[in-house]
Amino acid sequence: MGQPAITGSGVFTPPEVITNAELVEAFNAYAARFNARNAAEIEAGRIDAKAPSSSEFIVGASGIEQRHVMEKTGILDPEVMYPRLRERGNDEPGIMAEMALDACAKALKMADREAAEIDLVICAASNHERPYPAIAIEIQSFLGAGGFAFDMNVACSSATFGIQAAADMIRSGSARRALVVSPEICSGHLEWRDRDCHFIFGDVCTAVVIEPAEEAKGAHFLVKSTRCATKFSNNIRNNNGFLRRSRPGGLADRRDMQFVQDGRRVFKEVLPLVSAHILGHLDDEGVAPQALRRLWLHQANKAMNDFIGRKVMGRVPERHEQPNILQDYANTSSAGSIIAFSQYSDDLQPGDRGMICSFGAGYSVGSVLVERG
Repeated sequence: MGQPAITGSGVFTPPEVITNAELVEAFNAYAARFNARNAAEIEAGRIDAKAPSSSEFIVGASGIEQRHVMEKTGILDPEVMYPRLRERGNDEPGIMAEMALDACAKALKMADREAAEIDLVICAASNHERPYPAIAIEIQSFLGAGGFAFDMNVACSSATFGIQAAADMIRSGSARRALVVSPEICSGHLEWRDRDCHFIFGDVCTAVVIEPAEEAKGAHFLVKSTRCATKFSNNIRNNNGFLRRSRPGGLADRRDMQFVQDGRRVFKEVLPLVSAHILGHLDDEGVAPQALRRLWLHQANKAMNDFIGRKVMGRVPERHEQPNILQDYANTSSAGSIIAFSQYSDDLQPGDRGMICSFGAGYSVGSVLVERG
């Protein structure tokens, strides 16, 4: 059996940025128009007025300062409030494949590999633009990769579950070299008209190359072990699942057809679940928490990450021990922990260990124990 290793990583960052100030201005304009249009109903107590948002509220609730998106004009139009993503013909690359090709090219360059050397592509993401044909097969085709490809969706844990699947296949010999790619178009599923969540998500794509350690051409991270767990919960849910919105009055205008969560229950239930998961994984591997040089956590909420870091490390982690990127990217679902890993791993030395961990809807938790080779 081969020892799998992460030999390359790449991040595609959309060029369009929405700052908190821009987002608040658009939301507050929408809220004011809503309140004016529904003044009589609000006065009669039949519906609630929309409360305004603020940059202070957003940073305090999440730690987010900005987000990257594939299309911002529709999101910032108070009469639209969702991204105007162009509908593509069947003979054109899908938007997820387009994002993926950039991230994959960067990961392959770091690994010093050609796309033709890849024989497994896993598109591990929470927001898919279509059910079939698989996005992964489209990516495989445009790359010129061989072997086989498939999609995987475990919400915000998709990337770590994908890494486990790829690592297991390399260990067993059913695949030789894999790309796990996570093109996340969270902006298409977010309800930008909801003050409680309008600031949460951004778009991005990450990719990692996984291959036998003995074939690595440069610095790499051994995948020492992985652990995945799920526990069903409706506290984070999306009943639509597609990027395209219906016309006004259609299904997409139902609130539950976009991202919805019970934030307080999620906070209360997920934090002990994730902390126990990481500590149990480390204990099974005989690794003391104090021996970890770095925690690359899912980038959902700064308060959640701070809590998990304290529980795992037994103290407040130093900034370099638990890097956050959500202030710049917001929550990017499964890609968040991989962005953190990609941006904050070069300084580790051979033998240093770290943990990649993601968690989210499902509930799902995935952890990857790595060691610098």
